[in-house]
Amino acid sequence: MTERIYNFSSGPAVLPVTVLEQARDEMLSYRGSGMSIMEMSHRSDRFGEVLATAEDGLRRLLDVAQDYRILFLQGGASLQFSMVPMNFLHGGSADYIVTGAWGLKAVHAATKFGNPSIVYSGEADGFRTVPSQDELSFAPDAKYLHYTSNETIDGIEFKYDVEGSVPVVCDASSNILSKQIEIEKYDLIYAGAQKNIGPSGVCVVIVRDSLLERATDGLPALLDYRTFARNASMPNTPNTWGIYIISLVCDWLEDLGGVAAIEKLNREKAKILYDYIDSSDGYYRGHAKREARSLMNVTFRLPSEELEDRFCSEASAAGLDGLKGHRSVGGIRASIYNAFPREGVEHLVEFMKDFSAKNG
Repeated sequence: MTERIYNFSSGPAVLPVTVLEQARDEMLSYRGSGMSIMEMSHRSDRFGEVLATAEDGLRRLLDVAQDYRILFLQGGASLQFSMVPMNFLHGGSADYIVTGAWGLKAVHAATKFGNPSIVYSGEADGFRTVPSQDELSFAPDAKYLHYTSNETIDGIEFKYDVEGSVPVVCDASSNILSKQIEIEKYDLIYAGAQKNIGPSGVCVVIVRDSLLERATDGLPALLDYRTFARNASMPNTPNTWGIYIISLVCDWLEDLGGVAAIEKLNREKAKILYDYIDSSDGYYRGHAKREARSLMNVTFRLPSEELEDRFCSEASAAGLDGLKGHRSVGGIRASIYNAFPREGVEHLVEFMKDFSAKNG
């Protein structure tokens, strides 16, 4: 078998090896069925069990109450930038907190369906921090407030669950399942699967029943959340393979001890890397302010872009791949999601020490 590298990609991201091995073993014949998950009918009892396992796993891991629906959609989190206002804005206003590029994209999408209002933006400061709850003020007549809990490009993460007097909507694509959250503070959470939940091609939406009741009538069926809620996420053929992998990831995470256990591991991994960055005498400079540093996406700079290019090239040759920062901002980004192993972070730190010694 080809030796695996350390994959720091921001998504599609690293998956647990045991999950990949089980999927490999069941590729040709799922549980003795004589066919692959990718071949069987989504209406079959076998796939119905897979779908139920994925939903039940997420419900247990996130402690989701029964008055929420867990939906599996396609189109990624980017489609949700439009589906949320399409379903709930009704031509009115909504409040948006913008702490990075993805929050900004969500605002731009919402302008086609109503009047989004930016109540906080970190753009002028280069997206380096998040507001405190005390800094935020929301319009009482807003249809909802929207924020991104973790911005992958700049490595910015909220350390608290934003609260408001209106429905709270959260794009949790890059930190869902990575730490404990209070689901009851949210009315809708959406997340592209390809970072902590499973493979690309599935978007998980967790929505409270009372918010569903406010959805706009007359929408195209596959852009209406109620269509998916009424049809157990299957108004059309879903991404059966993706949902199957999600079910395996949930089993893997539960075997580790659940979200509380993985949060502890994630904090340990991030601390190793941030501690070294802070001790490097400025050779490596973290982008995010300390109080807003992401546990999932560690972003930093070197003394020059030339050195950053050399760093990424030599790191890749050393089996440390996917470290180049987003094309819009440059720099270095190490994405260390749930399935990323601690030893990979340790290898990166050793490489960083060696690189600075040779290029300081």
